Amino acid sequence: MYLIVNAIIINENEIFSGGLTIKEGKIDRIFRENKIPENSENYRIIDLNGKILIPGIIDDQVHFRQPGFEYKADIETESIAAVAGGITSFMEMPNTKPQTTNNLLLEQKFEIAEKTSLANYSFYIGATNENIEELLNIDTSKVCGIKIFMGSSTGNMLVDNKETLENIFKNSKALIATHCEDEETIKKNIEYYKNLYGNNIPIWHHKDIRSDEACYKSSSLAVELAHKYNSRLHVLHLSSAKEMKLFNNNIPSKLKKITAEVCVHHLFFNSDDYQKLGTKIKWNPSIKTQNDQQKLLEAVLENKIDVIATDHAPHLLEEKENDYFNSPSGGPLVQHSLNVMIELYHQNKISLQKIVEKMCHTPADIFKIDKRGYIKEGYWADLAVVDINTEYLVSKENILYKCKWSPFENMKFKSKVTHTFVNGNLVYENNKVFLENKGKRLLFNN
Repeated sequence: MYLIVNAIIINENEIFSGGLTIKEGKIDRIFRENKIPENSENYRIIDLNGKILIPGIIDDQVHFRQPGFEYKADIETESIAAVAGGITSFMEMPNTKPQTTNNLLLEQKFEIAEKTSLANYSFYIGATNENIEELLNIDTSKVCGIKIFMGSSTGNMLVDNKETLENIFKNSKALIATHCEDEETIKKNIEYYKNLYGNNIPIWHHKDIRSDEACYKSSSLAVELAHKYNSRLHVLHLSSAKEMKLFNNNIPSKLKKITAEVCVHHLFFNSDDYQKLGTKIKWNPSIKTQNDQQKLLEAVLENKIDVIATDHAPHLLEEKENDYFNSPSGGPLVQHSLNVMIELYHQNKISLQKIVEKMCHTPADIFKIDKRGYIKEGYWADLAVVDINTEYLVSKENILYKCKWSPFENMKFKSKVTHTFVNGNLVYENNKVFLENKGKRLLFNN
């Protein structure tokens, strides 16, 4: 049992001084100011001395690479990095090896996570052009959703058959999460830039190859299908200003049938950064212009975009440091996503309440996660503590990803995660990771 005191709690758009007690894995009592409850001698007291206490972050899009690519990452190593970054729950993608496209393979991943993951977990089942029966047979109370690659990316799980897409959107009772980039547009753009440069295409043309038009064409199709069949659609990693016209902010996120996500790298980087960071910031969808970056942040503040996530997708540094066509897209992010967002707070671009809303509350609302995402009595004690006034230099020595690099290496953030609780267990404290207690399978109120 824990008693947390002298905290600045951020929850449901409110900031207040206080603390809470943790008992049997859940938040037992929340108190304001520092009215310490009776019988406090039975608790381990953690005095936060004015640090920020927030609900644990829920990352709805990660690639932890297991099974099949354990040389890059695995569920244990990346969950360790995640909790060090204040992430207490994750939802992982199906482009592993073998690809997670049936329920047997899906349950095998859950078994791995049960034994190794420090954070709570769920896994998407992946759509193909042929597996509609598997998609319709998932237990929506135990599986976060269906992932459709409406544009090929790492793993090549492209679903390009219009009849298949119609069938999934029409019949799925599960949330549909989409990667949206139009394949034909990308192919035409590659041909154009190959004619100009041969195989030595400069990395800054990634934004022109995987262009805003490619994104918009695919995203608009997904939104059109969702409207047609009244589907639950969540469009992942939006990257362009042009796509923002597809989403509305007229109703609260929890009531929307069509929701949107942006990732921290699209909020933090823009195409000017290719010059310095090169293929380290090669992602699909691509990092685009400063205007796109600005419009994405505006959409977050206006509630057109509902969730901020990572799309954590590690590769070895020697894989990334290749020419344009031989460098895979993706990079490691879970350990530093909260630092990134608090950096934007220090730049007066976003409030702490909005960060908590988009990284903690709204993912729980959209996916209907049972008793997580908020600081509420009776909810699981998934919590993160962050010192927003202590500098933190990202270095090779403190990077916890298995791939051992970060696009933020040698950057000095103005904040530091100090504690993370998962299901009431202290799993991270002041640079030390505790491996004894594992996370739980997420459950959904569908």
